[in-house]
Amino acid sequence: MATTQNSQPGAAATAIPASAPDACIPANPEAPDALPNGSAPGGTRTPKGPDWWLMMRAFLTQGKKIASFAPSSRFMARKLLDGIDWTNTQTIVELGAGTGPITAVMTKLARPETKLIVIELDPILCGRLRERFRHAANVDVILGDATCFGDLLAERGIQQVDHVISGLPLPSFPAVARDAVLEMAAKTIAAHGTFRQITVMPLVYYKLYRRYFDDVRFRFVPFNLPPGGVYVCRGYRGTLSTTR
Repeated sequence: MATTQNSQPGAAATAIPASAPDACIPANPEAPDALPNGSAPGGTRTPKGPDWWLMMRAFLTQGKKIASFAPSSRFMARKLLDGIDWTNTQTIVELGAGTGPITAVMTKLARPETKLIVIELDPILCGRLRERFRHAANVDVILGDATCFGDLLAERGIQQVDHVISGLPLPSFPAVARDAVLEMAAKTIAAHGTFRQITVMPLVYYKLYRRYFDDVRFRFVPFNLPPGGVYVCRGYRGTLSTTR
């Protein structure tokens, strides 16, 4: 679960507000594996402490920019990824990965040649992700803003993806930022693909997602902290300004 992208204290996070969809933190794929003084590539730092503490601290300091105070459970991960045809999946984008519980499950299900693009704005959480998946050759962890993830994909020569998975608190986003995320997802997702959104407020925002997508299906996940669920969306209609 995550922020806008899981924004936590740090210069990179404060320099890129969620309401500024044109701003990005470009990743540096040529950066060394580790920098002096505990820093990691792209301005991240190697964090200390358990995952639950990193998420709780981010939640307490960033408020509405954080979707949940705890990492997603394995039950949430399974429900979120259920139905994905891994045999034919080439690329998946994860927005707001937090400490990586969803990413970890994907690395077990995906083929080695399947690209897993993981975008996280919070430099501390991004540092945990890079540390955790440093040996996973098909995982590309990017320190960047999810509202312009299309630019981050373009830098890597990626024009189309099979699925977009979101741990962002999209209902809390300014409308312009939320529209930017969903519109870019619609432009990049293949015809057979889906937009999948985690929530810890079951069914509360169903009508919101129905205003963006023709087909929205909700999957309840009771065994999560807090209880939540997943929206699986298809058939993008347009932004709220065009669907009113």
